[in-house]
Amino acid sequence: MVKSYLKYEHSNSFGLVASSTSNIVWTQQNRSSTGAGQAVVAANEELVCWDIKTGDVVERWKDEKCSAQVTAIAESKINEDLFAAGYEDGSIRLWRSKDPSPFVTFNGHRSAITNLAFDRSGVRLASGSRDTNVIIWDLVAEVGQFKLRGHKDQITGLQFVEPQQEATEGEDPQAMVLDGDDASSEGFLLTTGKDALIKLWDLGSRHCIETHIAQTNGECWALGLSPDYSGCITAGNAGEMKVWVLDVASLAASRQQVDVPANMQYLRDRGTLFRNGKDKATEVVFHPRRDFFAVHGSEKSVEIWRIRNEAEIKKSLARKKKRRREKLAQKKGEANGDAQPDGEEDPEEDVGSADITEAFAQHLVIRTGGKVKSVDWADIHGKKMLQLVVSATNNQLEMYSMPLKEKSKKSKQDDVPDYERALSIEIPGHRADIRSLALSSDDKWLASASNGSLKIWSMLTQKCGKTLECGYALCCAFLPGDRLVVIGTKSGEIELFEVATGTLLDSVSAHDGAIWSLQIHPDGRSIVSGSADKSAKFWNVKVVQEEVLGTTRTTSRLKLAHARTLEVSDDILSLKFSPDARLLAVALLDSTVKVFFVDSLKLYLNLYGHKLPVLDMDISYDSKLIVTCSADKNIRIWGLDFGDCHKALLAHQDSILQVKFLPNNREGNGHHFFSASKDRTIKYWDGDKFEQIQRLDGHHGEIWALAISQSSEPPFIVSASHDKSIRVWEETDEQIFLEEEREKEIEELYESTLTKSLEQDLDADEEDGEIGAATKQTSETLNHGERIAEALELGIADLHVMKEWEEAKAANPNIAPPQRDLTFMAHGGISAEEYVMKMLQKPAASALNDALLVLPFASVPMLFTFLNIFAMRLMNIPLTCRILFFMLKTHHRQIVGSRTMRAMLDGIRANLRRALQRQKDEMGYNIAALKIAGMQIQDKGVKEYVDENWDDGTNGQNVKKRTFVDVS
Repeated sequence: MVKSYLKYEHSNSFGLVASSTSNIVWTQQNRSSTGAGQAVVAANEELVCWDIKTGDVVERWKDEKCSAQVTAIAESKINEDLFAAGYEDGSIRLWRSKDPSPFVTFNGHRSAITNLAFDRSGVRLASGSRDTNVIIWDLVAEVGQFKLRGHKDQITGLQFVEPQQEATEGEDPQAMVLDGDDASSEGFLLTTGKDALIKLWDLGSRHCIETHIAQTNGECWALGLSPDYSGCITAGNAGEMKVWVLDVASLAASRQQVDVPANMQYLRDRGTLFRNGKDKATEVVFHPRRDFFAVHGSEKSVEIWRIRNEAEIKKSLARKKKRRREKLAQKKGEANGDAQPDGEEDPEEDVGSADITEAFAQHLVIRTGGKVKSVDWADIHGKKMLQLVVSATNNQLEMYSMPLKEKSKKSKQDDVPDYERALSIEIPGHRADIRSLALSSDDKWLASASNGSLKIWSMLTQKCGKTLECGYALCCAFLPGDRLVVIGTKSGEIELFEVATGTLLDSVSAHDGAIWSLQIHPDGRSIVSGSADKSAKFWNVKVVQEEVLGTTRTTSRLKLAHARTLEVSDDILSLKFSPDARLLAVALLDSTVKVFFVDSLKLYLNLYGHKLPVLDMDISYDSKLIVTCSADKNIRIWGLDFGDCHKALLAHQDSILQVKFLPNNREGNGHHFFSASKDRTIKYWDGDKFEQIQRLDGHHGEIWALAISQSSEPPFIVSASHDKSIRVWEETDEQIFLEEEREKEIEELYESTLTKSLEQDLDADEEDGEIGAATKQTSETLNHGERIAEALELGIADLHVMKEWEEAKAANPNIAPPQRDLTFMAHGGISAEEYVMKMLQKPAASALNDALLVLPFASVPMLFTFLNIFAMRLMNIPLTCRILFFMLKTHHRQIVGSRTMRAMLDGIRANLRRALQRQKDEMGYNIAALKIAGMQIQDKGVKEYVDENWDDGTNGQNVKKRTFVDVS
C-alpha cells in the first residue's frame, strides 16, 4: 500500500512593514483632512495598504497564483482606487480597492518590472522592465498595444508627457478648437535607462523622436518630471543631477504639423546640479502642487530642493550684479558714484539664460532612521506644510513634516527650516534579520530575536504584543511556564526577560565568544549555552534574595547561577538535549558532532562525515535518531544507539541552516523532519524512508530560523527569513503522494523550459526595429491555444457530420440524427459553433492574443469558417471582430496569397457589415428614444417662468465679488 502524507500549506505571513524591492505610493483614500493618508507598499509578493496614523493594515492584495516579489507600484491619476503592481517575473496586475483578487493580469516582459506610469486619463499604462523594453497597455481593451525598443539596459525612469495646446490671444477662434480624441493626440513618453540615455517617444506615430545622453559620468538611475511638463531632472552617479527643459508648446503644436523640421529639439540640457550625497541617486520625486522636489540615494538621507520663482531669480541676479560692480570699482580704485553709470549700461540678464544654480536652492536634508529605498509626497489638502513619506530598507515607514520657507522673513542669513518625524510604522517588524524563533509551550506566543530587539507575537492575531531591547541576539527560548524568555547574544551575554512586564531580570556575561546555541533541559530546571569560546556552560535558574540599597530589607530576584562547564576542542555551533535527557549532542566547527552523557559529561559518540561545519541538528521524540545539517548542503541521519550514519541526503542547493523533527509521534510521523536553507526553501522529509515529502516555497531570502508547534491542532511550523517576513505553514487535510509530487515538479520544470525556449525564438524573430508586439507565452496561454485548436478540429468535423445529415434528411425525413462527438453531449448538446465560441471566451482578454498565436496556420481557415458563422448569427460581435483583425494582422501575407482565403474573407466582410449595421441602427434608435423620453420628463417636471425684462444684477455683482485666491 502506498503511504500518503498530509500536506503543509502557507496560511499567513507577518512581521514585514515594507520590502526594499519596490517604490511606495501615498494615497488619501479616506478623504479625511485630519488623517495622514495611507501608504501602499510592497511586502514580498503582497501589496499592503497601511494607515500611516494608526499603523494598521487597511488592505492586503495577493494573487495566490503568483509568488514573485512586487517591484513597482503606480496609482491611477483619475481613479484613486486603482493600483498597478509590477512583479519580478515580468507580470503586471491591476488591483481595485476592497477587491482581494486582481481584475486584469498582463504578461509581456521577460524580467522584473522597474517602472509603471498611468496616463492622465487613466486608460493607458506604460511599463518599463529590466529586459530594456517599454510596453504600452490599453486598460479598456485589456491588451498590450505595442512594445518600444531602444534602450540597451534596464529602464530606470518612465513618464507620460501629455501637453494640451493653449491658444494665445489674437488667434483665430476656430483654431482654438482642437479635437482631443484623434489618433494623433496620444501624447508622448519620456524614458531613461541605465545606459545613460534619455529618450522622447511619440506614441501617436510610435517612434523615438529624440535621444540625448542623460548623464556624463555613467548610468542614469532616476527621472523626475515636473507636474506642468515644463522640465525634468535626471540623476545618476556621484551626486550629479541634470536639468532638462521641455518645450511643451512646440510638442503640442507638432501634433497638428505634418512636416516637422529635422533639427527641431524639444528637450534641451539646461545645466547640472550636485547633491550633498555622492552615492548614486535612485529617485527624483516632484511635489504635485508646490515647487519642491525630493531626491535621494541609498544613504540615510533625503534632500529637499526648492525651485525658485522668477522674482527670486531676478533678485539673486541683481545682487550678484551689484557685487560684481563693487569688485570692479575696488579694482579700478574709482569711487562708487563714478562706477554706477557703467553698471547701468549693462544689459539686464535674462532669467531664462541665468545659471541653473540660481533657479534651484537646497531647502533641507532629512536624516532618516534607515537607508532610504523610496519616498513619496503626502499631498494633504489644507495643511500649510510639506509632508514626505519615506520607506527605509530596514523594514519601517516614516512620515516627516517640514514647514514651507517663510517669505516674510527678511533676515540676511538663511535659516534652514527644521523638520520633524511626525509618524512612523515600525512596531510590526524587526529592523534587522530575525536570527531565532521560539514558540511557547501552548503555541499561543512566538518570540523572535534579532540584532537589538526581541519581539513577542500573538499567534492568534499575528500582532506584536511586546518589543524589548536586547543585544545582538543569536538564539532564544521560552522557559517553562512561558513567563520568561532567555536569549544568547553575539557578545557572549545571556539575558533573561520577563514577558508580562518587558523588564530585563538578569544579564550574565557568560562567555568570551558569541553564544551560538541555547537549550533548555527537558526537566525545565536548567539551561545549557554553547559558545565560540570552545565551552558549553550549564546554568540553573534560581530565586535569590538581594538587599535593597540603603536599607536592610531584601527582595527576591530571579538569577542565572553557573553550575558546571564542558570544555571542547573547537567552537560550538549547536547543542541539543535528547528528549529522554540522557544525552547532549554538541556540533563543533571542525565538522564533527560529539555526543556526551548529560550526567557525567563523558564522551559517548563521535559522528564524522560532514565536509563542512554542522550548523544545526535535532533528536527525534524517541531519542533514537539524530539528524544533522551542514554548510556542505547535506543532511545526515544517524542512529543514536551506535552512531552509524543511516543516510546522507543532498538536500538543498545551498547551506542548510535549520533542521527540526516533529516533536511528538502523531499518526506515526515522529521521524518526519523539516529543513530550511539559504536556497529560500523549506523541505519536509521522511526520516525512515529517507525521502522528500514536500517542498515549501514562498520566502524570498535565506531562511534563518524555524520553530515547530508543540501541541496545537492542526500542527504548524513558523519560519523567519532574510526577507524580514515571518511565515506560518499549517498542516491541512489534503493528502499527498510522493509519485504525484515528483510528477508535478517535472511538469513545472518542463513548462518553464518550454516557455523560455518560445521566448528565445520570439526574441530572435523580433530583434530588428524599435517597435514590436507586446506578447509573451506562458503555460496558461499555451494550454488555451491547444484547447482552441482541439475545439476547431472537433467543430469542423461536427459541421461536416451535421451537413451530411441535413442533406440526407432532405431525401429521407425519417432518418435518425447522427452520432456526434461526446464532448458536445457533455456540454448539453450544444452546436459546434457554440462550443468553439465557449472555448474562445475562456482566455482572459489580455491572454487571448497570445493563445491565438499558438494556432498553426493550417487552423486559420477553420477559424475563419467559424468567424463567418458567428457574423451570420450575431454571436458576440466584439470578440469576433477582435479575433478577425488580430489574425489578419498576424497572417496578412499568407492570407493575401491564398485564393480560397480571399473568397472566404468576402463572405465574412458582407456578414460582418450587415451585423454591424444592424447594431448601429439599434443603438441609434435607442439613443433617439432616450432623448425623447428625457425631453418628456423635462416637460412634465420642470416649469420655466422667465421674465425677459428681469435683471438679477449678477453682472454688476461679479465685478465686486470677493474671491479666495489659491496661494498654492
